[in-house]
Amino acid sequence: MKHLFTLAFTFLFVSGLSAQQDSRKLDSIISKIVDHTAYDREEFPLGLYTEEYYKEEAEFAEKRIEELKEINAASLSETEQISLEMLKFKLQETVDHYKYEAFLNPLLSDSGFHLSLAYQVRDLNNYAQVKAYLNKLNAIPAYVNQHFVLLREGLKKGNTQPRVIFDGYESTYNDQIVENPKESYFYEPFENLPGILSEAQKDSVLTAAEKAISSNVIPQFKRIKEFFETEYLPETRTSLGVSEIPNGKEYYQNRLDYYTTLDLSAEEIHQIGLEEVARINSEMKKIITEVEFDGSFEEFIHFLRTDEQFYAKTGEELLKEARDIAKRIDAKLPAYFKTLPRKPYGVAKVPDAIAPKYTTGRYIGASDETQPGYYWVNTYNLSNRPLYVLPSLTAHEAVPGHHLQNALNAELGDSIPKFRRNMYLSAYGEGWGLYSEFLAEDMGIYTTPYELFGKLTYEQWRACRLVIDTGIHAMGWSREEAVEYFEKNTALSMHNINTEVDRYISWPGQAVSYKIGEIKIRELREKAEEALGANFDIRDFHEVILEQGVVTLPILEERVNAFIASKNDK
Repeated sequence: MKHLFTLAFTFLFVSGLSAQQDSRKLDSIISKIVDHTAYDREEFPLGLYTEEYYKEEAEFAEKRIEELKEINAASLSETEQISLEMLKFKLQETVDHYKYEAFLNPLLSDSGFHLSLAYQVRDLNNYAQVKAYLNKLNAIPAYVNQHFVLLREGLKKGNTQPRVIFDGYESTYNDQIVENPKESYFYEPFENLPGILSEAQKDSVLTAAEKAISSNVIPQFKRIKEFFETEYLPETRTSLGVSEIPNGKEYYQNRLDYYTTLDLSAEEIHQIGLEEVARINSEMKKIITEVEFDGSFEEFIHFLRTDEQFYAKTGEELLKEARDIAKRIDAKLPAYFKTLPRKPYGVAKVPDAIAPKYTTGRYIGASDETQPGYYWVNTYNLSNRPLYVLPSLTAHEAVPGHHLQNALNAELGDSIPKFRRNMYLSAYGEGWGLYSEFLAEDMGIYTTPYELFGKLTYEQWRACRLVIDTGIHAMGWSREEAVEYFEKNTALSMHNINTEVDRYISWPGQAVSYKIGEIKIRELREKAEEALGANFDIRDFHEVILEQGVVTLPILEERVNAFIASKNDK
């Protein structure tokens, strides 16, 4: 008996020691990644963008993946197990980015390497931020040179965007070519310098700002214009789907795997989309009947697209309406969430410099601890910005959508590793954003049948993405087919439809993440409600969804299943 006890004790001791070793090994690998510096940040304040850099990053990631395979996941805590899986997922994306040479195509229909510079324009609250911003402006020539090299190599290999998405692209650089540096969008942060700067410092900063913009910003946008119009755009491919580029079919499946975090084929996603479109279409027709509209579905859509009652007269009116909705949602949050973020958010217009090719609205996270998050609303072309979709847009981009989720993720502190606090996956984040539009109905945010129809047309918009994205990239759809499908099934304006279709063409796979993620979250909520009955608490459910931060959908499902089991055991 004593011998058996000794054996049992020895087994437990060795097991505990092994678990500690696995935990330490995981921590060591995470530290390697967090401490990894691929280049001198002072030398390249805007980042390094060379083929050699991407190659070295992929090799670094492959080594870490091999090290992670040596860890026994069963010996780790739940948080550590999640960190292990998320780290593998993150590292594999670095490997795949190099494998498929995605770095040779750093352009989208509504963004790109040069448009990304606009995100550097933020309020300056101290001298350190002023200095850092000036350094970034002065680094633009090197940044542009690096991207020209990549884009030229992409041209040689046929790895480009389709020519069709670049109609109107001149606005992405023409607006930055101004005569007076003070008229530049990049000068705006210098107009409100922090009060802690002395007058002498302010004079020095403003002189340096004018010089930086005159010497290193405006001339570079002139180079970008010449490059695009004389060298790049004329040579971009005429085919549409990403399957048409080298290794394109394999790459598209890889994108679907990454953006859904599931194992779904293009055909399966396409079919899910068709079924969702049909379901939502029947819900939309019920509202048409409710408002006693005398006409067909198509005529009702035309009515929504053209009647002045549904559109703001000025950009400020649109922003005020968005702010009103945001504050109404704010008041509802405590009833639905146990934990709320400390970080506030603002409501602002999409910068004029990028608005023409930009989406309807977007959340922009805080760049540092002195900055809020921002819910951006596009006030460009107001006749294409209907008010009846604004509650859905606000719920998705601000709260309880992206701001709430992103800010909470960043505020998890030491409870999760740093790499997870800064991580984002579309299936989780965009799935949560679309689920938030559904949750806003529970909150009573939609006050008219038209706003409910707007909520459905936004949901239909995401369902159509499943059909259109796979149609374009796996089934040979033309751009005209995609536009026609959107026009037939949603109340989106034609401007938005064209902008969205170009976005899906240029960003294969990402558009399917919204609906796939939302379907999974709603499925898990329904499962929890059915299993727990009267014991179901929406605040507890949302805590389970959010408390570990960004995770893959399989991990999320495991967590909800464990939550249900723990509640039933009590």
